[in-house]
Amino acid sequence: MSKPVTIEDIYELFRASQAEAERRAAEADARKAEADRTMEELKRGIAKLEKTVERTSKAVDSLTTRWGRFVEELVEPAVIKLFQAKGIDVKEVYPRARSKRYATPMEIDILAVDETKLVLVECKSRLSKDDVDEFLEKLPQFKLAFPHYKNYQVYGAVAGIEINEGIDRYAYRKGLFVIKPSGDTVAIINDESFKPSSW
Repeated sequence: MSKPVTIEDIYELFRASQAEAERRAAEADARKAEADRTMEELKRGIAKLEKTVERTSKAVDSLTTRWGRFVEELVEPAVIKLFQAKGIDVKEVYPRARSKRYATPMEIDILAVDETKLVLVECKSRLSKDDVDEFLEKLPQFKLAFPHYKNYQVYGAVAGIEINEGIDRYAYRKGLFVIKPSGDTVAIINDESFKPSSW
């Protein structure tokens, strides 16, 4: 025969149930506090990582700029002879030619000019298809950015210390001169059958 349930039994059961609920609530609070600490650590870690990425990005940009300038300094002294040999009698060279016109601000790495023709040279440490495509988009805008050359015949050239595979042929097919390192200097690799595009 089972023992009858008393009020004390019910009260004891209630107290045990309340104690278990309090224990579980305390555990939940502890887990939440741990999760909050973990989240704060994660936020601090992300902030630190973002700063590291920003510093690294600035360092890479600076290095890329220096490499680009190095390519310009390698190409610039050779430009006049290179294009004169190709029948474009350039006599003036302007490194980093800039236009600040509102509608079409533009910077040209090297601008080589004669009386009626000019060549825009884009210099990259590593020349990619994207670089060629961006340059091809820039060429038709040149005369808007530099209107005093509006009556000139404009040619384009790309130069790179390294050129991604097939990009020299791609630029050639797009009507651009391609300049690559050759010994201690640089050379135009386009053959005699090449017909440059003009803008």
